[in-house]
Amino acid sequence: MSDVSTIPVGDDYDVLVGPGVSSRVTDVLPKGVARVLVVHGAPLARLAEPVVAALRDAGLEVHVAPVPDAEAAKTVTVAADLWATMGQAGFTRSDAVVAVGGGSVTDLGGWAAAAWLRGVAVVHVPTTVLGMVDAAVGGKTGINTAEGKNLVGAFHTPAAVLCDLDHLATLPPADLSAGLAEVVKGGFIADPRILEIVEADESGVQDPTSPALREVIERKIAVKAGVVAADLRESHLREILNYGHTLGHAIEHHEQYRMRHGEAVAIGMVFAAEIAHRTGRIDAALLERHRYVLGLLGLPTRYSGADFDELLAALRRDKKTRGSTLRFVVLDGLAEPARLEGPDEALLRAAYAALA
Repeated sequence: MSDVSTIPVGDDYDVLVGPGVSSRVTDVLPKGVARVLVVHGAPLARLAEPVVAALRDAGLEVHVAPVPDAEAAKTVTVAADLWATMGQAGFTRSDAVVAVGGGSVTDLGGWAAAAWLRGVAVVHVPTTVLGMVDAAVGGKTGINTAEGKNLVGAFHTPAAVLCDLDHLATLPPADLSAGLAEVVKGGFIADPRILEIVEADESGVQDPTSPALREVIERKIAVKAGVVAADLRESHLREILNYGHTLGHAIEHHEQYRMRHGEAVAIGMVFAAEIAHRTGRIDAALLERHRYVLGLLGLPTRYSGADFDELLAALRRDKKTRGSTLRFVVLDGLAEPARLEGPDEALLRAAYAALA
């Protein structure tokens, strides 16, 4: 398969990117695997079929577990159902999970693998832009609770990630564009060339068959791979990947996950840029560039769907919060991420008011 790019995540595993690459699932499983649980979003049975067939053709015992679509999959009840299937099938530490789907499915499948017998192998086959450039890469797994998003989980490094570009043709345009919010995030925190490509060819990066989309996907994966390899467990550098996510997660929770993740992150990035501008860290041009680039992709840059007090409690439960001190990822300039600790609440309220 000549048209496949390999992006290493340190010395731990590779991300393979290219058309049809999901057929290589048996090549990347660890030796000794006898049983595989294929977890897939219920609407994605057709995309999971070639993966299941490849595994069975290799003589493996395959169990298939459809799960609810999107964030509805990320519950302890669904995870418990997966563990029940693994237990009844006699899964051992030498067996594996393969997660086929968007970011919610790879988060769930990774968490199920991390917790079963304290960790079995997992291979991710992301089917969305969001899954390819963010959720499936980096080893962060998790589920949601009534109190917030991704509050329960573990770091669990995958054996490999297979980003099959053929899957992108199945995405609704709005889902593809929403996934590009995470791509744009990579441009603001590390690789400005991503922003230049979007600005020069916004139609191309929204075309699932275009070289422009492939390039920005690979660039964003490379950004995340570099950060993750330097900081697997989010102790310092990796926090920059949360740019836009602090408010974004709070909005998702308030909206009961009816808003796409990328849409909420787009709003969150503008909020973070407002904070940075109001504290003198970035100029008005860089703030406006956030709105411009995200707007080219049809992503929201304004929000007035909740009173700020309704979001503040969720902000205080954010994973970056320490004690009662709120922490935000902001920019000191283009591709210069930084951390802001304990900002004045009046500043946050003013930045949020600007979103309206």
